[in-house]
Amino acid sequence: MRAGEEATHQVLGRLRFLLQCSECFRRARPLPAALCYVPREVQYKICKDPSAAASSRSLLSVWDGPGPARGSKRATIEVRKGGCLRATGEEYRNSAGLWVKLRKEHLEEHGVCRELEEGWVLAQRFGDGGDKLVPVERIQQQQQTFGTDYKPAASWEQVVDLMYSMQLGEKPVPVEPDEAVVQKLRSMPPNWSYEQDMELGRFLYDVTERDEHCKDCVKDHLNGIEVSSQLDDFKVSHLTDNQGDTYWESSGSPGQHWVRLHMKKGSVIKKLWLMLNANINSYVPRRVAVYGGPANRLQHLRTVLINDRSSLLHPLLLQPWNSYQDVCILRDMKTHVPVLEIRILECREQGYNVRLRGIKFKSFWERDLNLNADMFQMAQLVRYPLLEGVDTDVLYRRAVVIQRFTQLLDSVLGYLIPISDESDSTFSVLRGMKPFLQLCKLSKTLVTHCLQSSESSPPCMLPKLLINRQLAREHRAHPELDPSGRNTVFTQVYENLKPSKTNNHLLNYRWPQTHSQWWECVFTTEGIIDNGGGFRDCLTDISEELCPSSGDVPVPLPFFVRTSNQGNSSSDTRDMYVPNPSCKDFPKYEWIGQLMGAALRSKEILVLALPSLVWKQLSGEEVIWSKDFAAVDVELVKLLQMLEEVDREAFNFMFGKELTYTTVRSDQRVVELIPKGSSTVVRFEDRKEFIRLVQKARLEESKEQVEAIRAGLLRVVPQAVLDLLTWQQLEKKVCGNPEVTVDELKKFVTFEDFDSSHVQQFWDALNNFTSEDLSRFLKFVTGRSRLPVQLTIYPDRSIPERLDMMPEASTCSCTLFLPKYSSVKTCEELLRYAVYNCMSIDTDKDNWD
Repeated sequence: MRAGEEATHQVLGRLRFLLQCSECFRRARPLPAALCYVPREVQYKICKDPSAAASSRSLLSVWDGPGPARGSKRATIEVRKGGCLRATGEEYRNSAGLWVKLRKEHLEEHGVCRELEEGWVLAQRFGDGGDKLVPVERIQQQQQTFGTDYKPAASWEQVVDLMYSMQLGEKPVPVEPDEAVVQKLRSMPPNWSYEQDMELGRFLYDVTERDEHCKDCVKDHLNGIEVSSQLDDFKVSHLTDNQGDTYWESSGSPGQHWVRLHMKKGSVIKKLWLMLNANINSYVPRRVAVYGGPANRLQHLRTVLINDRSSLLHPLLLQPWNSYQDVCILRDMKTHVPVLEIRILECREQGYNVRLRGIKFKSFWERDLNLNADMFQMAQLVRYPLLEGVDTDVLYRRAVVIQRFTQLLDSVLGYLIPISDESDSTFSVLRGMKPFLQLCKLSKTLVTHCLQSSESSPPCMLPKLLINRQLAREHRAHPELDPSGRNTVFTQVYENLKPSKTNNHLLNYRWPQTHSQWWECVFTTEGIIDNGGGFRDCLTDISEELCPSSGDVPVPLPFFVRTSNQGNSSSDTRDMYVPNPSCKDFPKYEWIGQLMGAALRSKEILVLALPSLVWKQLSGEEVIWSKDFAAVDVELVKLLQMLEEVDREAFNFMFGKELTYTTVRSDQRVVELIPKGSSTVVRFEDRKEFIRLVQKARLEESKEQVEAIRAGLLRVVPQAVLDLLTWQQLEKKVCGNPEVTVDELKKFVTFEDFDSSHVQQFWDALNNFTSEDLSRFLKFVTGRSRLPVQLTIYPDRSIPERLDMMPEASTCSCTLFLPKYSSVKTCEELLRYAVYNCMSIDTDKDNWD
C-alpha cells in the first residue's frame, strides 16, 4: 500500500507502534521486533542489464564479507536464465552497491565448498549497471475465513501493520524471521544513549541537506543532449549555457518537438526543470510529457499541464505555475534512467514551435541516494562528536532502524496536522518524536502548505516610519541613562506601528514569502531612499539592540540578558542570551514573537542569539537539563552533577552550613526555592531535592517571557508549523545560518562580467576572512549578517583603469561593485577595511539630497 492510501485501522495501528518505538528510543531500550523484522529467506531472480550483451547465464562472485574492503573473494556461482537464487533477508549497502547474505545451505546448492559457512553476493551495483538480483514475491497464500486469499507478510511494514492494526478474521502469517539479524538490529549498542540517536538523526539530515545544495549537476551528471530540431542562431547549446538572454528554438511540426537528455551511469534525477522563454506567448509549452528508460524502450513517466493561472490546479500538474518562470516537470526518481526525453505535446495559443531558455536539474549518484555504511567514515563524523569512535556497522544498523521509523512517521504525518488554525493539532501525542521529524520527506511539504494556506494579502501601502538612528547610537553608548530604551530603533519602530488615532491598521505579518519589505524607513539626518536596504538595516539594528553580537558592549534593551556562560572562558556557547526574568513588558515580547514569525514566513532574518533552551520551548520540544541548560550556565550544571555524586564527608567539607535553599537567576537576582529558603541549610540527605528545585527554578525562570514570545509567534505562524519544525529548523528559519563560511557563501553569489582569474582572486581573499569578517561582509553588501541571502557582484566601472580602489555596495539591490586589485593581499585588506569602516548604504543615497 502506497503512502497516502493507509486505511484507518492501519493509521491507528502505526500511531500506537510509533509511540512504543519513541519510548524505546527515549529510554535507550531494545526496539520492537516488528521494526527490525528481516525474513529468514528471500528468493531472487536475475534481471539482465539491457545494455549488456545477451547471455543465458550470470556469474556471481561470492565474498566472505560484503566487498573487497570487508572480505575476500571465495567462489563463483552460476545462475541461469529463469532460475532463482535463495538467500537470507539480510542486506548490506556500501558504496559498491547492495549485498545479500547466503547461508551454508544456500551455497551448497551451487556447489560451493562446505568450509564456507556464509557468503555475500552483490545484488545491485551502484553506478555501473550490470545484472541485478530482484526479490521474487512468494506464491503461497493463506486462506482467510471470509474467503479472501492473503499473501504471507514478508516485509517489515507488513509485519508492523499485521501486529499493531486491528483486523477481523484470520490474519496473514508473517514469513519466518531471521532471529539473529532481528536481535542484532534491536539490541542497543554499548553505552548508547538517546542523545546519540538524535546526533545520528542530525548527521543523516545534514547529509541530505548537503546533497540538496549540490550544484553543477548538468556538468557532473549529463553525458549529452539532443533536440528534435533547431534554428541556426538558437541551438541546443543554449539549453545549458546558463545565460538568461539566450534560448533554444525548435524548427518543425507542432507536437513533434523533443529534448533528449543522456545521463551518466548511476545518476538519479531528483528534480528536473524547464526554463521558459515568455517573450512571445505562442512559443511557451502548454502540455509536456516526460519519458525515460533505455533509448530503445522509453516509458511514459509524467505528463504536465503548464497553467498560467496559479490558482488553477490540473490533475496532471506537479505544481502550480505562475508568471512563465521555471517549471518542475519531474521529481524524486528512485533509480538511474539512461535517457530522459521531454516531449512538447502542445504550445500555448496553438503555436508551431517552442522556445526554452534552458534545462536544469538536481541529481545524485545512485550510491549517495541510499543509506550505506561508507557514509560513516571517520572524516565524515568530525562535526558529530557523539558518533566518533563508534563502529561503522553499529552506526549503519542504527541508521537503518531510524530510517524505518521515519518512513512510518512519514506515512501518518498528514493525518496529524490540522487543516486550519481553528482545528486542534493531534501531533502532541508524537511530540517525543520531533528530533526525527527533520528526516521526514512530507514534513517540508506540510510546512509550506500550512504557511501558504494561512497567508494574508500584504498592505497596499507600506507604513512609513520616521527613525532617528543618531539617538539610537547615543543610547547604545550609555543605556543606563534610560533603562526603558525609548530612543532605540526597536522602540521607535514599535511605537510607530502600534495602534493609535493616526494608525488603526495593524500589521498581521502573515504575508507571502515574496513580500520582502514590511515597512519603509525614513532615517532623519540621513540621505537614504529606502527600497529595501534601509528596512533590512533596521532589522539588523533591532537584532543588535536585543542581543548584541559583541560581548564588550552593554545591552541597550531590557528584554534579554547575557547568560552566565558569557563570562566563562571555558564555555563554547559564550554569545547567548535568555529572556530577562525581571522584565514584565509582555506586549513587547509578543511583538518580538511576531517579528520572528514574519522572518520565518519571509526571506528576511532576525538574528537572535538564543540557546536551545529557548528555541525548544518555542517549538514545543522537551528540554534536557544536562544538555540545554549547559548552553546557559555550564558551571551550574557541573556543580549540581558533582553535588549529586559527592559523599557525606566531602559534602560537609565543601559546603558545611553555607548552602541554603536559594539560587541566582540569569538576571543576577537571588530567589528562594522554598519559604524561608535563605535561612534553611541544605542537608546531605536532602541534596537531591535541592538539585531538583534548582533545576526547576532555573529552567522556568523565563517561562512567562517565553510564553509571551510564543503567543506572538502563533499570531503569525500556525500551530502546525511549530509542531512540524524542530528547534534547529525554527532557529535557522528565523535567524538564518548561524555561521558564515566561504563554501556556504559561494552558493549565494552571482558574478556578472568577470573573468575567472578575477573571481578566483576574490575567493582567495575571502578565504582568509574569519566567520565574523564574512558576517560583516554580508552586512556591508546586503544589510544582513547571516545567510541565506542572494548577492550579485559587478565590476566597478567608474574608473576602470585604476587599481586598488575601495569597493562599494548597494544594500537595496544586494550588489557589490568590485574594483580590480593588484594582488590577493591588497584585495583582502581593502575588503576587510570596507566592511568594518564604511557606511553600508552609501550608494543608496539620492544625489539630489
